[in-house]
Amino acid sequence: MKTDFDFPNKYLIGPVVFRPDFNAQSEVISVNQAWSLFFTAGQEDKVFGFNTEAGRFFTNLLLAIGVAGVLWALLFNSMA
Repeated sequence: MKTDFDFPNKYLIGPVVFRPDFNAQSEVISVNQAWSLFFTAGQEDKVFGFNTEAGRFFTNLLLAIGVAGVLWALLFNSMA
């Protein structure tokens, strides 16, 4: 039986953040890459593609949750 199942790169299976080609770049990762790495636990950096809207949405959502939490704490601490 002949198989063509050959992985030429030993880093093909594994987290993206530990691959030498990912770490060799001296460029800054985008917001989408950062959120993709977060949601996939470092396994893939292109889940959200190259459209920046998804990255902006999650960043703004995180900021809104933080601001709402601070306002909630301030409001209910002043009432007690």
